[in-house]
Amino acid sequence: MARAVPALQRAFDILELFLDEAELSAPEITTKLELPRTTVHELLGTLVERGYLTHAGGSGSRYRLGVRSFQLGSAYADRLDLAREGQLAAEETSRECNETVHIGIREGTEVLYIAKVDSGHPVRMVSAVGRRLPAHCTAVGKALLAPLPAEKLDELYDASTLSPMTANSITDHRSLLAELAEVRARSGQAREHCESNDSVACVAAPVYDHSSEVVAAMSIAVPILRWDERVERELAGTVVRGAANLSERLGHRAGG
Repeated sequence: MARAVPALQRAFDILELFLDEAELSAPEITTKLELPRTTVHELLGTLVERGYLTHAGGSGSRYRLGVRSFQLGSAYADRLDLAREGQLAAEETSRECNETVHIGIREGTEVLYIAKVDSGHPVRMVSAVGRRLPAHCTAVGKALLAPLPAEKLDELYDASTLSPMTANSITDHRSLLAELAEVRARSGQAREHCESNDSVACVAAPVYDHSSEVVAAMSIAVPILRWDERVERELAGTVVRGAANLSERLGHRAGG
């Protein structure tokens, strides 16, 4: 590994303070980072000169992010590819659990799968990128539906019955709303037990973008013959970490 450059690390430390603060003064930065005052002033001068920081107001005693920081962030966002980043995150998650991992997005009342990594087990779920399934029958779909406001859910599901895929599928609006309330109570974690496939159980978690909007969901699917409460607990943690990994790739900051 190449040797880290201390001056660069300190400059980045200064910039990253502005992820949580709109404006800061030089003394505040000095205190927060416990750096020498002269070092902070030199770094601030360089960052202002390069456009990564700018003076806030007319006094010049306080600083905020400059246009160059915005340009870099915009360039990064423009180059993001959800399917590509999803595939990379799915690969990492599948290596951790050796089960089938999907990334899905919502299109109306359906889930469209945009990335997938197969399990290494001889018995595994059969699926494909590009496949669509009813959102109310899948863990991914429930994770995507749960953040929607009630009026949007009423708009999507105005019929009194929902088409099932198996005997375990949700078939009415009231049951779906109750299930989505449970998903929200679990901070977005969703579950499916043989609802889209008689032989498969899943756990899922939402994926957020830089604006903290839910833009996708990640699921881990396991044949029911390998499923039990312990596996469910372990995979619930794994899928939350995997979804957080993808969210971070998309610019989301947890708690931000």
